[in-house]
Amino acid sequence: MRTRIVAVLATVGLCGLLFTTGCSYRENICADGEYPVIAVGPEGGRACLPDGQEPTAPYVRFPADKVPQHVDDEWDVYWRTHGIDENGAVIET
Repeated sequence: MRTRIVAVLATVGLCGLLFTTGCSYRENICADGEYPVIAVGPEGGRACLPDGQEPTAPYVRFPADKVPQHVDDEWDVYWRTHGIDENGAVIET
């Protein structure tokens, strides 16, 4: 009987935890210690590089004021329809 009570309390506690934090979870674009880069050209493409490592072709840094941080944030959505050309200009794709 005691095991059953502990199991029920554990389940209730876990459900409460998921309820209070489940909707606030936001998936990062890159892991800790990394930053996102975008490939030059209309096809785009993205990658994550270690902090301190400069991007090499075909990748460049995102414009400083338009860096996506989380999946589906404003800039993640924006870069789905935009890219960067060989001159560094933002283009629609």
